[in-house]
Amino acid sequence: MHSFEYRDHTLFCEDVDLQALAEKHGTPLYVYSGGTFRDHYRRLDSALSELDHLICFAVKANSNLAVLNRLAKEGAGFDIVSGGELFRVLKAGGDPSKCSFAGVGKTRAEIEYALEKGIHSFNVESVAELRFINQVAGEVGKKAPVSMRVNPNVDAKTHKYISTGKSENKFGIDFGRIAEVYAMAAAELPHLILRGVQMHIGSQLTTIDPFLEAVRKVAPLVAELKEAHAIEFFSIGGGIGIIYQDSLASGHSAWWSHPPEPVAEEKGVPLTVARYAEALVPLLKPLGVRILLEPGRFIAGNAGVLLTKVLYEKKGSAKTFKIVDAGMNDLIRPALYEGHHDIVPVRMSEKSWTETVDVVGPICESGDFFAQNREIPSVAEGDYLALMSAGAYGFVMASNYNSRPLPAEILVEGATASVVRERQTLDDLVAGEKIP
Repeated sequence: MHSFEYRDHTLFCEDVDLQALAEKHGTPLYVYSGGTFRDHYRRLDSALSELDHLICFAVKANSNLAVLNRLAKEGAGFDIVSGGELFRVLKAGGDPSKCSFAGVGKTRAEIEYALEKGIHSFNVESVAELRFINQVAGEVGKKAPVSMRVNPNVDAKTHKYISTGKSENKFGIDFGRIAEVYAMAAAELPHLILRGVQMHIGSQLTTIDPFLEAVRKVAPLVAELKEAHAIEFFSIGGGIGIIYQDSLASGHSAWWSHPPEPVAEEKGVPLTVARYAEALVPLLKPLGVRILLEPGRFIAGNAGVLLTKVLYEKKGSAKTFKIVDAGMNDLIRPALYEGHHDIVPVRMSEKSWTETVDVVGPICESGDFFAQNREIPSVAEGDYLALMSAGAYGFVMASNYNSRPLPAEILVEGATASVVRERQTLDDLVAGEKIP
């Protein structure tokens, strides 16, 4: 469940009135529910209680220090993909020994930094990277813990930009080569510790079938590698999808009994937390290794909204446009992934009617839209809208395109709303720039 609901026709986050929050802090404005982050983490943790497991939150989904701090206090580990993300985790009070370092292009500086801080494991994506980590570890006098990312060639049937488990994707080592690569590493690379094996087949998966196919395919390999090299863990990656459409009406974050129509159209068994655990735990438990998960969107996605103000209404011969003060630089998912976000008024009129409109931003790009030909409750100039399900891959992908300052971020906990990132100023835009 998430913590956004209407009370007396006004949208609340936990016990905070979002209309008042927008008026006080201005828009665009990201607002997060601390209670929702905790609830989602605990649901997943509880569902896997039969397994020795570690949940490593994917920092790329939402890297705000306050969010990371709250998850660290819950006992979470972290899935990182850069030295900068490791730096954030440490600043937030996270434990580096619970960090797995993924990504296909790790630099020398990042490898040295991660070794210095004592991370749990590098998720290695290629033989060239494996050899380089061994070289760097030897030069600094350390042993580097590694797991190799296996590419199981499983089609997750998700958007092509977030599919990662097929042979044509840039991620991981081909399934057929993994055993020989482990054998080579054990024989030739003395500065490595072969700690585990990892996979991740894609993001925003909404049925159990791809997870089952991948685990069934890789589990025998895990058993083989445990016997041959005494590996300690199997990371099954992340990718658990959330509800984007009808998210407010359903009140659910990821696990549903009756999926909204776009999900129901997919073949396969709908994903629920009970079914996820029921299907995967029996396959994973006999392996006798620790199970790592790397969820991001599931924990963060429906824990946040982006508030924006309607600046103008433009009625054309073909369309009506609601022009808002948030743009694709603030939330790029609709432009980049054709991603859907529910759009609802922050204050709902008792006698509201609906109209079909395009909700667009001020950026000088035709791709700067949040919805096209969408039926939404009627709103006027000066009204506030909430773009739902914006807690993951929202602010983290924001930019200063068109020289627009980044929005502020607010963390709500009960009746308390804290500014956890100040809105950028115009001076911030040019900080560090020089005219020679």
